[in-house]
Amino acid sequence: MSWPCHPVWLPLLALYSFWISLGAALSGQEPLKLLESTGYKAGEPIPVSCLNRTIETGEHITDASGQLQYVPFPTCNETGRPLELFFGVEKEINCTIDFISDPFFHLLEFYVHNDAPLTCRIPSSPLPPSPKENEYKVSDRETQEGALGSQSTLYTPLIIALAGTLQLSHLHISNYLNLLVHAAPRNVSPGTIDAAAAYSISAHTKQTRISIGDSLPLHFSVRWYPSTTLPPGWSGYGGHLYKSTFLYCILSAGAATAICVAYFRGVELPKRLRRYARDKAQGAKYGYGGYGLPTSNGGYNGYGGYGYGVGKKD
Repeated sequence: MSWPCHPVWLPLLALYSFWISLGAALSGQEPLKLLESTGYKAGEPIPVSCLNRTIETGEHITDASGQLQYVPFPTCNETGRPLELFFGVEKEINCTIDFISDPFFHLLEFYVHNDAPLTCRIPSSPLPPSPKENEYKVSDRETQEGALGSQSTLYTPLIIALAGTLQLSHLHISNYLNLLVHAAPRNVSPGTIDAAAAYSISAHTKQTRISIGDSLPLHFSVRWYPSTTLPPGWSGYGGHLYKSTFLYCILSAGAATAICVAYFRGVELPKRLRRYARDKAQGAKYGYGGYGLPTSNGGYNGYGGYGYGVGKKD
């Protein structure tokens, strides 16, 4: 006995197999997409951590295995959190360290005197998740090896050049700083930080006096650059001829010409016309050509071109 062929179920089976394979392929691509999107998004916070140092010598602190120890930047009174940057956001950031303890005061002496730099770091891109809880959490102390830690490739150094003046009982801190951050080009590595630096400005005029127990207000002027190339700046004394200068000269010349024309037409030309009309009227009265001279006998000699007019004789 032969069973009849039913070819209807074959396309259904093929379609079912296709959907299963497509779903597996999509599910297999999802982790890859998550791994690819590792760059910062605009405005995403970036934590700042700094190398922990001893107050006796200013040397960095290491643990028993010789690994460097990074700690969060001091807490800012304005936010209640350690200093944070925001990817691609240019702004003025105020960070007031509420209380200068005795150990931190001595560290400031090292920083200002350049005996030890204020060595900080920021993640070059969002840190990957770690199986160890709080391993990358900024609020916890981090023990890392190497100049920037065992994850040196994950961080970008941020050296803060803090200027000031040392006194016997207090410090003068130049608390206004420029903070420059370079992002990698978008076509190379979007959402990635390439370089960063901070330094005090107006070191002789913008200072604050600090003693133990005082607060330290820090003012950061943050600027971002979309590549590692700095934009052109000051060209020095003398300068060059720029389009703006050329346009300014043209506009100045045009304005000066318009003023001169307006003055001539509104003031000078009417004066000349009135004077010319008055002279013509006097010339028509006393002579032929416009100029009459009195003579001794009471008449006038009029010069009308090339002839002479003779006055009346007695």
